[in-house]
Amino acid sequence: MPEPRTPAKTVAQSVLGFVGLSVAAGVLATAAVTPAIAMTGLATSTGISVFDGLPDYLQLDSLAQKSSIYAKDSAGNPVLLASFYDQNRIEDSWDQISQFAKDAAVSAEDPRFFEHGGIDLAGTVRAVVNNAAGGSTQGGSSITQQYVKNVLVQKAEAIPDKAESDAAYEEATATTPERKLKEMRLAIGLEKTYGKEDILRGYLNISGFGGRVYGIEAASNYYFNTTAANLTLEQAATLLAIVNNPENLRIDKPDSADNGAANGYALTKTRRDYVLDQMLKEQKISQEQHDAAVAIPITPTIVPPITGCSAAGSSAYFCDYVTNVLQNNEIFGATQDERWTNFKRGGYSVFTTLDLDLQNASQAAIDEYVPKTTTELDLGAVSVSVQPGSGRILAMAQNKDYSQDPDVLATGSNYSAINYNTDQAYGGSAGFQPGSTYKIFTLTDWLKSGKGVNESINANRRSDWGTFTNSCVPGGTEQAEAGWSPRNDEGESGSYTVRRATQQSINTAFIAMAQELDLCDISKTAESMGVHRADGAPLNNSPATVLGTNEVAPLSMATAFATLAAGGKTCDPIAIDSITKPDGSTAEVPSANCRQSVDAKVAAAADDVLQGVVSSGTASASGARTDGVGELIGKTGTTDNAEATWMSGASTTVATVVGTFNVSGHVNLRDTYIDGTQVASMRHYIWPQIMSAALAKYPGGDFPAADRATLQGDGSGTSEEDSTPAPTPTTDPTQAPSEAPTPAPGDSGDTDGTGEDGGPAAPGNVPGNGGGAGNGNGNGSPG
Repeated sequence: MPEPRTPAKTVAQSVLGFVGLSVAAGVLATAAVTPAIAMTGLATSTGISVFDGLPDYLQLDSLAQKSSIYAKDSAGNPVLLASFYDQNRIEDSWDQISQFAKDAAVSAEDPRFFEHGGIDLAGTVRAVVNNAAGGSTQGGSSITQQYVKNVLVQKAEAIPDKAESDAAYEEATATTPERKLKEMRLAIGLEKTYGKEDILRGYLNISGFGGRVYGIEAASNYYFNTTAANLTLEQAATLLAIVNNPENLRIDKPDSADNGAANGYALTKTRRDYVLDQMLKEQKISQEQHDAAVAIPITPTIVPPITGCSAAGSSAYFCDYVTNVLQNNEIFGATQDERWTNFKRGGYSVFTTLDLDLQNASQAAIDEYVPKTTTELDLGAVSVSVQPGSGRILAMAQNKDYSQDPDVLATGSNYSAINYNTDQAYGGSAGFQPGSTYKIFTLTDWLKSGKGVNESINANRRSDWGTFTNSCVPGGTEQAEAGWSPRNDEGESGSYTVRRATQQSINTAFIAMAQELDLCDISKTAESMGVHRADGAPLNNSPATVLGTNEVAPLSMATAFATLAAGGKTCDPIAIDSITKPDGSTAEVPSANCRQSVDAKVAAAADDVLQGVVSSGTASASGARTDGVGELIGKTGTTDNAEATWMSGASTTVATVVGTFNVSGHVNLRDTYIDGTQVASMRHYIWPQIMSAALAKYPGGDFPAADRATLQGDGSGTSEEDSTPAPTPTTDPTQAPSEAPTPAPGDSGDTDGTGEDGGPAAPGNVPGNGGGAGNGNGNGSPG
């Protein structure tokens, strides 16, 4: 039976083990420059064998640092929107750290730091003897050893796989002789590779200061609202006191009974005064400095870091979109988890395309007309602005407050986690039916096919639309569903030119146009101009889609209008201009992939027609209220039962989509008034306000003159001169209550009638509420 280990024997064995290992490492021969190795609990020969077999090189990876997202102010200067981190850290250079902090660290943690070779011989002996004798536990770790441990912990936490990360963390923090021996070996190697200043700087940058605050710079910012370079003596001593036991000595819990404001943060002050005593002992400060610092109470000035998109205020939804771009793009890593981990730990500065002037104007316009909540309905409103020719997203706003916190979301419908402007994969909904704004794709395909805008179209309503060409389906043709008989908002019928049909948004005319085209080509034209379903499914290309039944994101429609405004050049929407790494180098960002998707002559002809929609058609209410330099194109859209209404358009410099809709439910927006304003007409107040602000900053110009031959087409159809102006749009057939103001011309009567006029939606479907299930226009098939 083994003989019990008595304290005396334990001490003796420990000291003998230490001496044996020290001799083996050559410590006693060159004690001044060579590290000592103390090993408790292992036989000397075993300790030597284990020690010799350990690696002595530690790769110092980049420290985890917080990443930040920026927008641009009026002068083009970056403005912080939000920061993200696992560890709130800003890495400092040697010259960015106060000498007080450096002296406090060395004096309190490792007075012989500049003398030993990685391991403090005297400190280790003291700790070995004290711990083995049963006294209070002493670390005996040099600053270099502490740095090694922190580096190993950092490496463990950076492993994406949780199980692997947990195992590596356990290994790095285990209280075993083997772990201590490995730490010592690596400390020796570290001292051979790096200078003392590098190690001390690394230690101050990696150390934890309580919670998720890491590094001397972030700690200075957080606890004292200052920088590491400007720390006073007592502040530096306080921070280095916290390092000793971060969770117990942190000074951001004023209500703590043990270490709070009431007792002057007593535990931390005791340790702080010890640090000051050590600095005095090591002759780093004078007696006068010491006494003055000890007399100063601990008074933190906590500055909570801006973290997460909730801190971005009215730009929160755009911020959320940027985070989804980072997670969805393979540029940033192989998997979503890896990309997000890299971002939160990488110390990146992400400079976005967001223009705060236009963003603030967009949010103000929505806030002026659309409440966050209302008793009448669950109302949503959005706006998104894109720069033609570049794809840069300039503004993105909606009427809800942003939150991803389930507890906050449960407090009221004024909060939403869903960005209604974007696709489902980017934090958005399953999309909305765009109504007649989608007619721009039939118009564009009509012109691409060589047909003219003055060709005469039979716009009579029909009970059986018969067969359509659709090369996307087997057999190449598709039969319209029986009973599908969309009508026009004011019951219009007869013969219309394409130009007038577009200005007045005549449903039956566009269906007749589609019968002369290929539904598959119309769908491909939409795709080429940047439109896709928000739920990720392929675009439907049934006859009813001509009137806007595919659920898409407003951002997609803004991209399409930007395509026409840019002379047929489509650019994928981009939210990031550049990304800077901590070392000043740049990272790759997603490309706009700009390409000529529509012939420039076709785009110019489409613009020529769409200008008429703004000047004298269904969008005239928006056009009349828009101030600024430059021509405008536009198109309105209204879904079944007026459950969603849209105003989409562009100048040569900015494309903007505005929409109001039922987030849930089926309330007719033409029948609903809020503070005297018809909800369906709100788009015609919001869009002009946003575009006026856009034109003030980004003055527009004239669109390229349309080629006469393109406007006229190849003469294959019946043409009539369209020299007379289109009739002024009529007002909405549903009049406002007597006490409400009468909508201005065009406010409610965009006369597209893509919902009420087309008949009821198929049973069980929800048109245009972002759920992606609506069929709209009474087509009786899934949208």
